[in-house]
Amino acid sequence: MELKDTVQLMQSDDYKDRFRAEYQQLAIRYEKLKKMVDNWDNLNFLPICPKSTYNMQLRAMSDYIAVLETRAAIEQIAI
Repeated sequence: MELKDTVQLMQSDDYKDRFRAEYQQLAIRYEKLKKMVDNWDNLNFLPICPKSTYNMQLRAMSDYIAVLETRAAIEQIAI
């Protein structure tokens, strides 16, 4: 799945659809950033920020994913 695949859900009038889109978008961004950090030594560009900054961002994103998963369980939203 790509970010563009979440557009229809994001535009829905149903908050559960928008919630699913938010979760999917975050998961996509997390996986892409994690892949970049995991391949740090083989990148074809030089990141401006230190790796530790990206690791902090990944931790924050992981925490956010956990919060959304908890909400989904409580609100009975299939994600």
